[in-house]
Amino acid sequence: MPAALPHTGSYYAASVAPEPERASLDTAINADVCIIGGGFTGVNTALELAERGMSVVLLEAQRIGWGASGRNGGQLIRGLGHDVSGVERWVGKEGVRYLQQAGSESVDIVRQRVNDNGLACDLRWGYCDLANTPSHWKGLQEELGALTAQGYPHPLRLVEKDALHEVVNSSAYVGGLIDMGSGHLHPLKLILAEARLAEAKGAILYEASPVRRIVHGAKVQVFTDQGQVTAGQVVLACDAFLEKLEPALTGKLLPAGSYIIATEPLGEARARALIPQNMALCDQRVALDYYRLSADNRLLFGGACHYSGRDPANIGDYMRPKMERVFAQLKGVGIDFQWGGMIGISANRFPQIGYLPKAPNVFYAQGYSGHGLNVTHFAARILAQAIAERDSRAVELFAKVPHRTFPGGERLRSPLLALGMMWYRFKELI
Repeated sequence: MPAALPHTGSYYAASVAPEPERASLDTAINADVCIIGGGFTGVNTALELAERGMSVVLLEAQRIGWGASGRNGGQLIRGLGHDVSGVERWVGKEGVRYLQQAGSESVDIVRQRVNDNGLACDLRWGYCDLANTPSHWKGLQEELGALTAQGYPHPLRLVEKDALHEVVNSSAYVGGLIDMGSGHLHPLKLILAEARLAEAKGAILYEASPVRRIVHGAKVQVFTDQGQVTAGQVVLACDAFLEKLEPALTGKLLPAGSYIIATEPLGEARARALIPQNMALCDQRVALDYYRLSADNRLLFGGACHYSGRDPANIGDYMRPKMERVFAQLKGVGIDFQWGGMIGISANRFPQIGYLPKAPNVFYAQGYSGHGLNVTHFAARILAQAIAERDSRAVELFAKVPHRTFPGGERLRSPLLALGMMWYRFKELI
């Protein structure tokens, strides 16, 4: 059996029970649907399809949850990661209303799955958007008005600077917007639990089975090093790891690095002195910071999205000054874990969901641009509706939004985007 790469040396991997490795594909098999990629998109699409009675095979190149799904910041936040009003010219006013609702429904899918199945993933409710500048504060006030007008069903509250210590013990911000319908969780625990649930429903999940080639047709042939799946439909759920598997999609996605550190355990009193209400938090800058407490009272502090394609030489040394600028009281605290991973960025920060025009039995979902924890679950549901129920209205709505190919080709698109992001960061300073 080929060996898969182990999970990255993250706090998440160190705090889950050992998971037996699944078999790799070493024969030719048939299925209704073949899913490529064992992250949240792939696993949840497998689960949704299996619940609808379809035979499903999932192929993962490494381990289930090996990529961003098992490494991310664990922030479960409303929205699609983009101001959806900007796509009105393609989807219309009704389409915008649907997408706004999708941003809330995506979180509710996770809520319901965890509650209905008793999935242990350290889920906590409460999130706060943090304003770094007066213009950010104005934007949060406008966001509150927009969410209220949309009928957002969960409690929202603006917190001004003089009361912000009730949420976060830092002088770095001018205000915040609390959302009790968003929260945080342990992402690796969640995806491993969802994978077991998918298998219990009848899906077959293979690890250490990288896909090398796809042959399109009425029946799609998917080839690994030692096996083959023939399926009526295929779902590409590779996101940042798509590489050259489907050239029509590769150039529309930029893999970018994001990084997290986990402190030593702080103890409950010290941890709650930092974040009194145990919320997830995120600021509004281009190079944003996001952070939260773990179940054992560590601070998990992330951000520093890298578009250059090069990781920092030492993630801990790179991230510590960022953490200490927010929490000066943590100067010199021990860092027990440091890790990074690749996320898929789309040019307009809007998720890419659809099917290949020349191969309409090949579906895809990618480009979550940092909002993958919730949007993957929504993507999985509408993909399953399109495949199993022949109801592709939601997928086709997403597919109406055009996505630019990043300029510069495979070698230059990361450096060119890195230069562009430097300009936006410079604008924040002037």
